[in-house]
Amino acid sequence: MNVLLNIIWIIFGGLMIAVEYLVSSVAMMLTIIGIPFGLQTIKLSLLALLPFGTSVEPTSPSSGGCLNSILNFIWWFVGGIPIALTHLLWGVVFCITIVGVPFGMQHFKLMRLAMFPFGKTLV
Repeated sequence: MNVLLNIIWIIFGGLMIAVEYLVSSVAMMLTIIGIPFGLQTIKLSLLALLPFGTSVEPTSPSSGGCLNSILNFIWWFVGGIPIALTHLLWGVVFCITIVGVPFGMQHFKLMRLAMFPFGKTLV
């Protein structure tokens, strides 16, 4: 079922979202300061490409320490808010219809990762 839902997701916009995240990731990685943020955007791109069957889990607390919190704080104010609001909007739009509920839930999953990407891993 996850394969079928991922195919439908890719056809109806998932590929476009993933490419947008990938292009922005490359743009961020052109500067040394943007490399950590570009790597997190690649994580968003992978989740946007195949969201069904993929879950977001926290990494071990010792892997990033307080640096994850600082980078999440910077991410939140630089770009996390507009990305999260976009996924919130699309999640609500999809959840209005019964057929779109699974796709809306994936947008909510993307929204949670877009708000705090540091310290999270895709499983």
